[in-house]
Amino acid sequence: MSILIDLNADAGEECGDDEALFSIVTSASIAAGGHAGGGGVLHETVRLAASAGVRVGAHPSYPDRAGFGRVSRAADHDVEGVISFVTAQVLDVAAACARRSVTLAHVKAHGALYTDAVVDAELASAFLAGVARAGVELGDPGIPVMGMPGSALHRACERAGVPFLAEAFADRAYAPDGTLVPRQHPGAVLSDHEAVARQAVSVAVERSVTAMDGSVIPMPAVTVCVHGDTPGAVRMSQTVRRELEAHGVVIAAAERTA
Repeated sequence: MSILIDLNADAGEECGDDEALFSIVTSASIAAGGHAGGGGVLHETVRLAASAGVRVGAHPSYPDRAGFGRVSRAADHDVEGVISFVTAQVLDVAAACARRSVTLAHVKAHGALYTDAVVDAELASAFLAGVARAGVELGDPGIPVMGMPGSALHRACERAGVPFLAEAFADRAYAPDGTLVPRQHPGAVLSDHEAVARQAVSVAVERSVTAMDGSVIPMPAVTVCVHGDTPGAVRMSQTVRRELEAHGVVIAAAERTA
C-alpha cells in the first residue's frame, strides 16, 4: 500500500514566494488578515492556489499584525471574542474561495493561537466553535480542522465529530512531550534543508520524529508543513518533496475525512 502525505504550507503572509511554493505543495493555509495578508493579498493568493490546483484552507490568528500572531493574546479575548474573530477570518477566506469556485478545504490556526489550542481546552473549544459558526453560515458544517495530533484541539474535534487533519512540521524542532519547541529557543526552527527533509520522511514513513533530546516520539500525521515565511522556503520545500518521493511517498492533498 502506498504511503500518502499531504505537503502543506502557510501562505498569503506577504513574506514569501507563494506562486513558486504552489508548484510544490498540495495544500495551503491562507492568512485572512489577522496576522498578515487579507484583502487583495488574500484574493490574489487564493487565485494563485486555485490556478495551481492547490487546496485552500483558512489560517486564522489572534488579531495581531504587529506581532505576526506569534504572541499569545488569549488574555485579551473572552470565549465569544475568540469565536468571533475566528468566524470572521474563516468567512473572509471562504468568500475569496467562492469567487474562484474553490471549496474551503480546512481551517488551521496560526502561530500563538495554534500553540495555545494545543494545551488550552477552553481556547480549543472556542476556536472550534468559531469554525463551526462559519460552517453554519457557509452551509458546510463539516469543515475539517488541521492541527497537532494529541492536542486539546484534536480532542475537541473528536468529541464534536469534526474531521481532524493531524499535522506535523518539517521545519520545527519538537520537545520530548510532542509539543513544538518555542521559537525563541535556539534550534527551534530548522534551517538545514536536508535535516528538514529527513524529519518529513520520518513523519511519513516512520510516523515519528526525534525530539531535541534525542527521544523518539510518535507523530501520526497525514499532512506535513513547511512554513512559507521561512527563508529559502521554496528550495526547502523542493528538497522535502524530492526526498519524500524518493522514499516512495505519494504527495497528495489530505481528504476531508482524514
